[in-house]
Amino acid sequence: MDLLERVSFNNEGLLPVIVQDINGGEVLMMAWMDKEALKKTITSGKAYFWSRSRKKLWLKGESSGHYQLVREMWIDCDEDTLLIKVEQIKAACHKGYRSCFFRKINKEGKIELIGEKVFEPGKVYK
Repeated sequence: MDLLERVSFNNEGLLPVIVQDINGGEVLMMAWMDKEALKKTITSGKAYFWSRSRKKLWLKGESSGHYQLVREMWIDCDEDTLLIKVEQIKAACHKGYRSCFFRKINKEGKIELIGEKVFEPGKVYK
């Protein structure tokens, strides 16, 4: 059966997507897809998402050149969450880090910066 017929979008028509590096297994980001984003991702081989803040479809890397080339797609047991394994070009995070998960919460509940910037956002997003 076709994925688009099986997947369960939430009441807003969205599907949570976890994006993971195909080589090292690092979790890069979490984002949302609507039906159109899922279709475009499948047909193009590049990751498309739905921006809840901008209320529009976006191609990851569209303005930065930091595309996510889709290598594998997985669906969870409830068919309501996707895991996409990608070849990440440069960085996934718009704040300049390879992963959006660049801060760790320590045992005291404090946030620690762990990641290193791989690009300067002010020079990329103008």
